[in-house]
Amino acid sequence: MGVLRLQLPTDPRWVNIVEKNIEEILTDHAWCEQKAATNAITIITNNSEHQDLVKDLLALAKEEIDHFEQVHNLIIKRGLKLGRERKDDYVNELYQYMKRSADGSRVSGLVERLLFSAMIEARSCERFKVLSENIQDEELAVFYRELMESEAGHYTTFITYARKYGEGIDVEKRWREWLEFEESIISNYGKNETIHG
Repeated sequence: MGVLRLQLPTDPRWVNIVEKNIEEILTDHAWCEQKAATNAITIITNNSEHQDLVKDLLALAKEEIDHFEQVHNLIIKRGLKLGRERKDDYVNELYQYMKRSADGSRVSGLVERLLFSAMIEARSCERFKVLSENIQDEELAVFYRELMESEAGHYTTFITYARKYGEGIDVEKRWREWLEFEESIISNYGKNETIHG
């Protein structure tokens, strides 16, 4: 999985599960984009002194909302409905790990939040790649290929700022620990028609 450094790839057979319920994957995906935008705004709110981070994460948040709109438009075009927000157990496990890992300092809190965000973007990027290469629906294959490239850029943004503002923290070591933790939980997922499920 190259640049993303993920330790365990998604089984392509996950796409067979997805294809049985396109409405569910699109609804879940839409809410993932909304939550990603909200996460970026939260980072901005808590770290507004970093002008470059604010600027880049504003752009990222706008892009995530644009993706939400694109998914929503696909749902409407197909005569489907945007369901209620879904619980994301995978993200919740990462969130709990982030909370346990921060040492209470502002720097640690920022680095952990950025690595949490990078981890989600990395796995989402990998899932979009698997979808784009295996789904029978041509429109969705193209759509997920385009989004995959965008998610890779978001991953890079978060990792770059963790390195830039992680003064006194071995960010590379922390990222390896995040990758190991993610590997320990991801095998429990990939069984449902959701982006991380």
